[in-house]
Amino acid sequence: MKKIILASNSPRRKQLLSLFGWPFMVEPADIDEGWHPGETPVDYVRRLACEKALVVADVPDALVIAADTIVVDGDELLGKPVDERDARRMLHQLRGRTHQVYSGIALIDTKTKESYNDVCCTDVPMREYSDAEIEAYIETQDPMDKAGAYAIQNAGFHPVTALTGCFASVMGLPLCHLAVGFRRLGFDYPADLPEQCQRTLDYDCPVFPGILGRS
Repeated sequence: MKKIILASNSPRRKQLLSLFGWPFMVEPADIDEGWHPGETPVDYVRRLACEKALVVADVPDALVIAADTIVVDGDELLGKPVDERDARRMLHQLRGRTHQVYSGIALIDTKTKESYNDVCCTDVPMREYSDAEIEAYIETQDPMDKAGAYAIQNAGFHPVTALTGCFASVMGLPLCHLAVGFRRLGFDYPADLPEQCQRTLDYDCPVFPGILGRS
């Protein structure tokens, strides 16, 4: 397998990519993440993933992987909270409702110049957590570096109920979509990747057969 470069320093993405079982380098990509006027969430997250991949695509004979994830509630993009008050506002806003998480991925084979990109959209139903739970969660500081002010995988807060989409995508890296990209560029992926993902995330995924069927 050729050199793999992850254009992100996200601990969640590093954890998920490690499930492929191959060593990889981390080269964070610093780009302007401003939303362009008229851009849809799909176009926005796809563009950011592609731009991140291009930033580090000057490494010879490597497979560059980049991703970007956004939380969208109606017409509002929810980024990382600026302070605890902002985190509290987001968690109150999302409580008991369903919003969308978009994760874009981009891959570039720097030797052949072939590329692939895709976007995974997941409906995320939030449970009716209490005000006291919000305050306790904010005290942990976990919301402060998370888009939408929550981590779906947080075992103490467990904000999401009855998810029927891609759990890994909500964490920041849709592994089956990434596996499809690997196959499209001529690379294989571990046959047991779906099982590893479900076991690691403790989630019975209903969508992976349909996604991997595209490869």
